[in-house]
Amino acid sequence: MAGFNKVVNSYQEAMAGLEDGMTVLAGGFGLCGIPENLIKEIKKMGTKDLTVVSNNCGTTEHGLGLLLLDRQIKKMVASYVGENANFEAQMMAGELDVVLTPQGTLAEKMRAGGAGIPAFYTATGYGTPVAEGKETREFDGRQYIMEEAITGDFAIVKAWKADTFGNLVYRKTARNFNPLAATAGKITVVEVEEIVQPGELSPDEIHTPGIYVNRVILGQFEKTIEQRTTRQA
Repeated sequence: MAGFNKVVNSYQEAMAGLEDGMTVLAGGFGLCGIPENLIKEIKKMGTKDLTVVSNNCGTTEHGLGLLLLDRQIKKMVASYVGENANFEAQMMAGELDVVLTPQGTLAEKMRAGGAGIPAFYTATGYGTPVAEGKETREFDGRQYIMEEAITGDFAIVKAWKADTFGNLVYRKTARNFNPLAATAGKITVVEVEEIVQPGELSPDEIHTPGIYVNRVILGQFEKTIEQRTTRQA
């Protein structure tokens, strides 16, 4: 069964094959459930002209925001600008191509891409700039716009546990965009907090089957808090 082992031992091996101009799908939401060490490896590699698809672009100094510091991202497909001043500044200056996409639509674009569905219709965005240049169609008296699916050359994902076959379990809010991204990459790389042997995960608890996963690496995580809010003593 050694041929089914997806575990790699270095981040260099995990991200091998990533080249300038590729499209990267990134799981997570803000700084929650993000593949932070895979992002750091991309920064270290210096890969340029990337198209990155993720809910947002992290913060100025954490997450995907690290890739904006050296202008490694050419195009960002996201649902909002978030807490990243560099993201906002580069977008407003026309230095970064940004495709703002409704959050549910972005999630469905990745889900559809992973399912082999090339496009779908949604009412979200009809009558707004989101619909400009897109095909529209009426269903049951309501107008819908056609949205195309998204796939990527790489998908970088954060999960809680994996077995060596690449079966994944996510924990709580990390189960946001990660399962969607995991299915839509030609090469899916996952960093996890724990790796177990095949059979140790109950089939009922597996969220992403290993068939979608190419590489798994064991990581250590900072668990950075995006906005710390505390109660007055």
